[in-house]
Amino acid sequence: MPLGTLDRTAPPLFNQGPSALSKLIFFSALSLFLMVADARFHLVQPIRAAIGAVLYPVQWVAMKPVQFVLGGTRYFEDLQVAQRNEADARKSLALQSERASQSDALAQENARLRSMLDLRASTTTPGRVAEVLYDAADPYTRKLILDQGMTQGIVPGSPVIDERGVLGQVTQVLPFTSEVTLVTDRDLAIPVQNTRTGARSVAFGEANAYGGGLELRFMQANSDVQEGDLLTTSGVDGVYPAGLPVGKIDRIERRADSAFARIHCVPAGGVAGARYVMVLVPANLNLPPKPVPVVAPPVAPVKKKGDKPAKGEKADKTSKPAQAAPAAPGDKATDKPVKPAAPAQPDKAQVAADKAADKAADKADRKEKGAAR
Repeated sequence: MPLGTLDRTAPPLFNQGPSALSKLIFFSALSLFLMVADARFHLVQPIRAAIGAVLYPVQWVAMKPVQFVLGGTRYFEDLQVAQRNEADARKSLALQSERASQSDALAQENARLRSMLDLRASTTTPGRVAEVLYDAADPYTRKLILDQGMTQGIVPGSPVIDERGVLGQVTQVLPFTSEVTLVTDRDLAIPVQNTRTGARSVAFGEANAYGGGLELRFMQANSDVQEGDLLTTSGVDGVYPAGLPVGKIDRIERRADSAFARIHCVPAGGVAGARYVMVLVPANLNLPPKPVPVVAPPVAPVKKKGDKPAKGEKADKTSKPAQAAPAAPGDKATDKPVKPAAPAQPDKAQVAADKAADKAADKADRKEKGAAR
């Protein structure tokens, strides 16, 4: 076959249409147009919703095996956790029942002892539940804002606690909200007591980037403190009721160049995630009134037998005549002249005793003057 008669065009099977560069330019421009139109005018949103609705059954069927495997694994894990929690709950219930029986016996014994010692019964501190609205915006303080204020009876200085321990103290009260300064704030101090030793001290706030803690300052390096000791409110400040958990000793640093130890504590209350709190009435407002002091009447001094009488008193006894009482007007005795009463005759023995006492006093004065010379 002559070469000029051959067909040099590609057969229909290998016909590629437009060139690859033309396709790239066309589809790139289309994609840019669709992106701009979807971002500006949301033209593709109906198409996307229709495609999602059509493909949802396929997606649901494809996810079922994965969910079945994950659900089965989670079921067995949850079953083990539930069984473990049930065992722990039974142990805790048995321990709590034992403590409850002991607490009843201790309460009865405490009541008997108080009645024997004539002590007043411990008063319950009233309180009010409040919800935390938000944290204060100041990054250098640790404060919370509550949804209870002056209209609900909140007063400045009220202690604030949660289910685990002391959170802080109300420092500012507004008509409908109040501000609470947490125990981790550097400007707050709270008197505490070590439940193991009974020693009292003061815990200061120690704010840091990790939520803050507490620090026992001015404690001697040889103080009897251990890691894990529980600190509770001592109740001597008249604000916090005694016995509320404040924190636990976490770390003790004793240095040779200092006479005091650095004692770091972890707060017992949920200072980082409190949601609902209890605002208590200050302890000094819940105390009975002070008794009125009874002033005893003045007692006249008792004169001893050998005391020297005063000069004026001696003159009155020896030389002052007794005067007659004046007669009442209209009395018949006033018509007759009244004779003055005769002066009382001094007792000779009394006069002699007075003279002897005078001589002894003069002699003593002379001896003192001679000794002074």
